[in-house]
Amino acid sequence: MADKFIAACVQTTSVSDTQETMAAVGDLIRRARDAGADFISTPEVVSMMGPRKEVLASAQTMDGHDGIAAFSALAKETGAWLLAGSMIVRLKAGKDMLANRSMLFSPTGEMTAHYDKIHMFDVDLEGGESYRESSTYQPGDRSVLTDLPWGKLGMTVCYDMRFPYLYRDLAHAGADFLTVPSAFTVPTGRAHWHVLLRARAIETGCYVMAAAQVGEHFPKRKTYGHSVMINPWGEVIAELEAGETGFIIAEIDPAKIKEARQMVPSLFNDRPYASPEAAAGRKAAE
Repeated sequence: MADKFIAACVQTTSVSDTQETMAAVGDLIRRARDAGADFISTPEVVSMMGPRKEVLASAQTMDGHDGIAAFSALAKETGAWLLAGSMIVRLKAGKDMLANRSMLFSPTGEMTAHYDKIHMFDVDLEGGESYRESSTYQPGDRSVLTDLPWGKLGMTVCYDMRFPYLYRDLAHAGADFLTVPSAFTVPTGRAHWHVLLRARAIETGCYVMAAAQVGEHFPKRKTYGHSVMINPWGEVIAELEAGETGFIIAEIDPAKIKEARQMVPSLFNDRPYASPEAAAGRKAAE
């Protein structure tokens, strides 16, 4: 297996002002690198987070995207591998449909991989919170596995974590590490954040790195925080529990992946089976 390395997750409070947001993000990335991080992950919608009207007005195509230029420059400056957890990308000039796109940058500043969030957060929560990501974003249609110097990285985003087959597919394809950059709501974070992420690590025998947004971004939009890193045995090895910006850092040992998978080889014990038929008069899932 590859050598150990140091990973960091940055926790931000992104706002609609991209310059203000990226100044704060850049400072945290530099601090994480100074602390020894070789790989640095940032949250979902890291370069700006605002109401839908502002998102639509400010979204840029990949060519000339300010956030991409900023992350490329930060990667070259720091010499670290950087994951822009996700940024908002306009898919076609003059069109309103966007992508929620996670991007990996090498220490040379090159974008080596990108992934579009597949699962859209279309939910109605208690207290009147309602979200319809599908009204703004075009869902991705492919999973992404890419290379890091220390192993294979499976790229996902936030709500994806509720769909375990995506992570199992990535693990079967060779993933060693999984990134889950997020902007989790406070109610769902309190209820499900830790248990879902620990389950994804246990099911796959992978390291999970989940950088999160935190705090109030604009009126009526708050996020849970609790950026966390989890080892292949499902143990939390670093967490930012305070509800503030900052970063966490941890040593990642690829040998632990093989060790966990040998102790409980569930990843290799899959068997084919026939799916159940939906009950008469009911949809397969309601």
